[in-house]
Amino acid sequence: MTAPPVRHVPVLGREAVAMLAPRAGGVYVDATFGAGGYSRAILATAETRVIGIDRDPTAIAGGSGLVEESGGRLTLVEDRFSHLAAVCAAQDAAAVDGVVMDVGVSSMQLDEADRGFSFRLDGPLDMRMSGQGPTAADVVARASEADLADIIYIFGEERRSRAVARAIVMARRHGPIATTRALADIVSKVVRAKPHEIHPATRTFQALRIFVNEELDELIAALAAAERVLKPGGRLAVVSFHSLEDRIVKNFLAWRGKTGGGSRHRPEIERAPPSFAILTKRPLTPCDDEIRANPRARSARLRAAERTDAAAIDDGAERPAWPSLANVMRGG
Repeated sequence: MTAPPVRHVPVLGREAVAMLAPRAGGVYVDATFGAGGYSRAILATAETRVIGIDRDPTAIAGGSGLVEESGGRLTLVEDRFSHLAAVCAAQDAAAVDGVVMDVGVSSMQLDEADRGFSFRLDGPLDMRMSGQGPTAADVVARASEADLADIIYIFGEERRSRAVARAIVMARRHGPIATTRALADIVSKVVRAKPHEIHPATRTFQALRIFVNEELDELIAALAAAERVLKPGGRLAVVSFHSLEDRIVKNFLAWRGKTGGGSRHRPEIERAPPSFAILTKRPLTPCDDEIRANPRARSARLRAAERTDAAAIDDGAERPAWPSLANVMRGG
């Protein structure tokens, strides 16, 4: 007798869904559907409806069983989570009761060699979540040395970014860098790891993955979209896996959760009323048992907030000054 497939359990899944506090009849958005762990947990509450979004067509196809099992309460949409407001509107759900996001690459993607996300498995240097647009190999082949150094430093926080960029440029003169192993070997020659530290190529691979998928731009847009679609009392829960993502979520919620301005040194400034009430003064982190069961969980952080009845804050914030995929690929 064949054993049933093991269901994917998302990192901090129980805590994230508890923060959402699903109620019967509520409408929720699983903005990063993945293997459907959050959606399944939300659907366990009677009469809930879930709109699942994922840019990875493999994830959408893999969720067909849960769609059928849900009896029509789960709708899956292949799209970027930055478009969640438009997705909700198209599903006749312009206002929702909760949004959950699990930011970054999934374990399923990391474990598939042909996706090219991991240096542990040799495969094509791809890294695209959607299968569309430039690959990591394209970026490595076409970006200038200065752009490569910026990408690796900003998105990977790699202190040896200039040396890595220089080594990549030198190596590509002798032929394309087309596989994950080839790139990992190049990086390992200039970044020396001490025993018990992360692999020398970890930060470079992280940087290229974030850059190729425009993950931080997507996250900024998705948070603003969630603010627009959440009803008063609706909740937002975001699980992130490294400091760049967590900092964006922390700053977004801190700004939207402020109740005043100024200080004892400066007069009070007029500002819009807060659009969120913060539920997690400090981020929640995985317990020891979860980390032992899934070592990838060790860096996870969960932040959550509840929507107030104030209008969404349009602060006109400009995009941070980091490299643009479009500009780099056209040599700008």
